[in-house]
Amino acid sequence: QVQLVESGGGLVQAGGSLRLSCAFSGRTFSRYTMGWFRQAPGKEREFVAAVTWNGANIIYADSVRGRFTISRDNAEMTSYLQLNSLKPEDTAVYYCAADSHGKVRGTTIMVVPPEYDYWGQGTQVTVSS
Repeated sequence: QVQLVESGGGLVQAGGSLRLSCAFSGRTFSRYTMGWFRQAPGKEREFVAAVTWNGANIIYADSVRGRFTISRDNAEMTSYLQLNSLKPEDTAVYYCAADSHGKVRGTTIMVVPPEYDYWGQGTQVTVSS
C-alpha cells in the first residue's frame, strides 16, 4: 500500500520561503505522477502543481506559477515543493498526492483531486502579513 508523508510546513512571514517534502513508500515511485494540492479553511481543495512520473512535464496553478517549484527525486522516492515569495493567501494545509496511472497517462497531468489515488496527511503552511 502506498504511503505518503509530508513535512516542511510551518509559520513564515510574507515574502519568505519554505520547502515541503513528500516521502513515498510502498510501491514503485517512478510510475506515479506526483501532485500537490492545498486547502484553506472554508474552501475546497485546489490544485497547486504536479510533475509526471519521469519529470518530463510539470504544470502549476496560475496563482503559484513563478513562485513555487515542484520537483522529484526518483532515487530518493520523494517529491518536493519549494515555496518562495509567500503571501498570506498561500496559507493552507498542503497535501501531497500520487496518481497511480501516471505512467499510462504519459505527459498528461490531472488537476482534480479524484484523479489521485493516494494522499498524505497534510502539512500546515501559515504566512503572516
